[in-house]
Amino acid sequence: NRMPMQLITPPAGEPVSLEEAKLHLRVDFDDDDGLIQALISAARQTAETITNRQFITARWKLVMDSFPGPSLMGVPAGQSFTLPGHAILIQKSPVLNVVSINYLDMAGVMQTMPSSNYTVDTACEPARITPVFGQIWPISLPQIGSVSVTFDVGYGDASAVPEGIKSWIKLRVGSLYAHREEVAALSRGRIESLPFVDGLLDPFKVSFI
Repeated sequence: NRMPMQLITPPAGEPVSLEEAKLHLRVDFDDDDGLIQALISAARQTAETITNRQFITARWKLVMDSFPGPSLMGVPAGQSFTLPGHAILIQKSPVLNVVSINYLDMAGVMQTMPSSNYTVDTACEPARITPVFGQIWPISLPQIGSVSVTFDVGYGDASAVPEGIKSWIKLRVGSLYAHREEVAALSRGRIESLPFVDGLLDPFKVSFI
């Protein structure tokens, strides 16, 4: 199930610059710069939603009502990869690091879980967090939003974003720019799919079990 996510520190820019988009569009005047910039942002947000990724590095907070259970230690023997029931799955990729895990204790006081008590696997997508061997998740207040995980996620700056993603964004911007009637869909928070282009994003999609 998807859990609430809060953007703490927005990305510093877009994967595709205004200049790159205008070159792709073969636009050599400035009248439409505002529109093109808005289309870049809309296309990027759509691509991030489709792939469950963050492109330019940003800081997010995952909010949960409780730590996942059961609070088991270790993973099943004989398996090289598992999604144990007590793992927290980070719903954006690629995770760079976990900044903190915070929770309300039974007295309603905000606590920070020591980083030495949990381990983060960023080698897989989605990234997984579990208590280290010999530890269990803390007991949190049985109240909505009592647990949160703050993390940094993204490829880095624009130069680190894969070309397939940037190509999709440019093609999507080109379609929206050429067919202005589609811009009306932006105000409703929806962009129609382009099946012949969307395959560019297939290698980057992260699925959550």
